[in-house]
Amino acid sequence: MQDTNSQDAWLDQITWDRDGLVPVIAQEQGTGHVLMFAWMNRQALAETVRRGQAVYWSRSRSRLWHKGEESGHFQQVHAIRMDCDHDVLLLSVTQLGHAPGIACHTGRHSCFYQELQAGQWRSVDPVLLDPKRIYDR
Repeated sequence: MQDTNSQDAWLDQITWDRDGLVPVIAQEQGTGHVLMFAWMNRQALAETVRRGQAVYWSRSRSRLWHKGEESGHFQQVHAIRMDCDHDVLLLSVTQLGHAPGIACHTGRHSCFYQELQAGQWRSVDPVLLDPKRIYDR
């Protein structure tokens, strides 16, 4: 059996911010589309590894947030990468759920659906499922 400190050594290699968080980008496996940005603390990252599904730290809720716990749009994690400065993580994921491919609470494929065009932010990606149908089940 391994010493607990040895088991957690990989967590110690991450440069956590002053709040104990690290930024995380979720990227769709296969397409390379950036689906969303979120935060993780040590517990969220360890839980992500244990489950094989993304678990984030919700700053607005001040608690762990298993992606999909309310919407049913879970993220299966295939790989976790760390950047060269050890202060950003990249998850390679498959977006799962009753309406596959929806990562954003707005019912879109990606949270990055707004594009700057001629000095204005414009929605450039369609709503795949009305959020009321996602959250008012």
